[in-house]
Amino acid sequence: MTEGRAVRAALFDVDGTLADTNHLHVTTWWEAFRQAGHRVSTHSIHRAIGLGSDDLIEHLLGEDRDKEQDEQISGAHKTLYGAYSERLAPLDGAGDLLRALAGRGWRNILATSAGGRELEALRRAIDADEVIGGTASADDVAEGKPAPDPVCRALELAGADAGDAVFIGDTVWDMRAGVRAGVRPVALLSGGIPRADLEGAGAVAVYEDPADLLARLDDSVLTTLENG
Repeated sequence: MTEGRAVRAALFDVDGTLADTNHLHVTTWWEAFRQAGHRVSTHSIHRAIGLGSDDLIEHLLGEDRDKEQDEQISGAHKTLYGAYSERLAPLDGAGDLLRALAGRGWRNILATSAGGRELEALRRAIDADEVIGGTASADDVAEGKPAPDPVCRALELAGADAGDAVFIGDTVWDMRAGVRAGVRPVALLSGGIPRADLEGAGAVAVYEDPADLLARLDDSVLTTLENG
């Protein structure tokens, strides 16, 4: 337990939550699978976004796939997606939301499946490094979402207890990871996943995008935590 005044932590997924990248991932994964001889629907890929590369491939191709292709597929996706690294765009209100929370005493930590240069490009797009206190990336944990590892690592970086934190994301994998880590999962619709699916996976509140959450911040679960 933390001592003295509780540390409040706002833990954030990045793709589809702070950066407008989910459909770009869908397109580049689709092409990576096509190059390897697999026909995978864009709908199925979209529903898998938020998983780490290895888990995404297994989720879409199954355990009986030719696993020797995994590295080829993952590498193709990384190359295709990397071509857009200098053109990634933040979602409306992303940086402003992070700055507003920091101004209210929250510690902002990223918890994402992205790592390395991909994460660097995302942080450049968000352009709010001065109010991001740390990152739990795919490089830092043994298992990605929906395992709780990234969220638990983010809590450690924040120095916060699970009961004093929210995890803001856009996929069912984010919501499940938040539930398993014992934090309050808050969902954004900006990643394209239906509200009912996010609520079914454990979301305690749902907003359109970062700008919507920012506009409604005073009536949100975050303010409830501030006043608790």
